Amino acid sequence: MKHQAIRALYQNVTTIVGDVAYNAQGEIVEYDQELVNTKQAELQADYDAKEYQRKRAAEYPSIGDQLDYIYHNGIDAWKTDMVDPIKNKYPKDNT
Repeated sequence: MKHQAIRALYQNVTTIVGDVAYNAQGEIVEYDQELVNTKQAELQADYDAKEYQRKRAAEYPSIGDQLDYIYHNGIDAWKTDMVDPIKNKYPKDNT
């Protein structure tokens, strides 16, 4: 997550080795560690808030299976039988 934070704050960074960031010319890019820490916390919070999305995506059937179900049973049955149970199992956290 730290590398993502550095890249989000410093668009000229192309490579990061350990804690050292480099630009396309191979020059070291100095960065503000406090800004990186703040951005890293923000990115982590966003990632954590979307856990329900990752869990849902892992449980939904393939697109092909879903389309086949729609073809044979209709949109309403697909929503009731395939989508709603997973959405209820992993609800959005609206806190």
